[in-house]
Amino acid sequence: MSSITIARGWLFGGAAALALAAGGIGFTLADKGSHAERPPESRPAARKILYWYDPMIPAEHHAGPGLSSMGMQTIPRYADEGDATDAPGVSVDPAASQTLGLRIVAARRGTLAGSLTATGTIDFNQRDVAIVQARAGGFVQRVYARAPGDVVGAGAPLADLLIPEWAGAQAEYLAVRRTGNVALTQAARQRLALLGMPAGTIAAIERGGRPHNVMTISTPTGGVIKSLGVRVGMTVAAGQTLAEINGLGTVWLNAAVPEAVAGQLRPGQPVQATFAAFPGETLSGRVSAILPDIQTDSRTLTVRIELPNRAGRLKPGMFATISFGGSAQPALLVPSEALIRTGKRTLVMLALGKGHYRPAEVRIGRESDDETEIIAGLDEGEKIVASGQFLIDSEASLSGVKARPVDAAGSGR
Repeated sequence: MSSITIARGWLFGGAAALALAAGGIGFTLADKGSHAERPPESRPAARKILYWYDPMIPAEHHAGPGLSSMGMQTIPRYADEGDATDAPGVSVDPAASQTLGLRIVAARRGTLAGSLTATGTIDFNQRDVAIVQARAGGFVQRVYARAPGDVVGAGAPLADLLIPEWAGAQAEYLAVRRTGNVALTQAARQRLALLGMPAGTIAAIERGGRPHNVMTISTPTGGVIKSLGVRVGMTVAAGQTLAEINGLGTVWLNAAVPEAVAGQLRPGQPVQATFAAFPGETLSGRVSAILPDIQTDSRTLTVRIELPNRAGRLKPGMFATISFGGSAQPALLVPSEALIRTGKRTLVMLALGKGHYRPAEVRIGRESDDETEIIAGLDEGEKIVASGQFLIDSEASLSGVKARPVDAAGSGR
């Protein structure tokens, strides 16, 4: 086994020596022939070396060959190489561009529809609330079959209240009324009203000619009973709240809108709402208010929309998807897929021509229909890479190419 290895080594070594000798002879002959045939002025000029660098650390330049800070052997950067131009960027061979599937588009002027989609829930209209209070102190004689959450109509009875204070005042009014003295009768009647008696109760006293010291507490408006604090046998004081009624004629739709797009909303802006409970149906409304506080945990603000509630179909707590409409506005647009979002900034990849590319930082605005508004960092007509830009961006990052600043657009830098 050892002798075979040595033999093979000798054969390979001898072949290599012969090849090297032949190559040396060939090079010598070719070199001599070239010197004999071509004049000195026609010889190719030596390539100019700009600096030496480590491909793993492209930003680190060295004056001559040697080792980089990572201990790697440096290589020369020639002046006639495509990446050594004065303009910062990276170069991609045209054939490689087709392989990468690069698609170039130009930033264009267009109109961007002011549309925004958010989610929200139905809530009671807090402006449509009625408070039921006792007009005078007394005792609860009877309660009707009501409970919080019940939907009642206007005038629905809640409880019967016995008010002893009214008995004496009503008897006095009837006595004065029998005297026929108009002035005294008017004063006595005014006293009944000041004691809290409804006009209907006073009219019943006048018709029947006898006191009515039991008052039926009724709802002043229709809606849902949100709270009910009256029970049989309890004593109530004048002004005590007995019930709270929330109307259902209109409801609020509270939408959670991200803070970043809050500037696009205006009071009175039309909206379209769809509900999971009513598939295929769209309800229209308008923004009634934009609340001033922001939810710190979700970074959203609440937009209040008032919707008509025909037949009471919309229930508080229902989930809705809201589309905020608006007039189309002119803007500088690029495809949304062309954007490179790093978390700290947004970039696009400029196509400078002849296979040369450079990242540029941009400031974006609204987004709709797969198009994004460019607020700053790009000029109309500038060409950018719409697909395959992430591969070029990775190469630019490895090569240490700096992105064009936002304020450098249109300056030729």
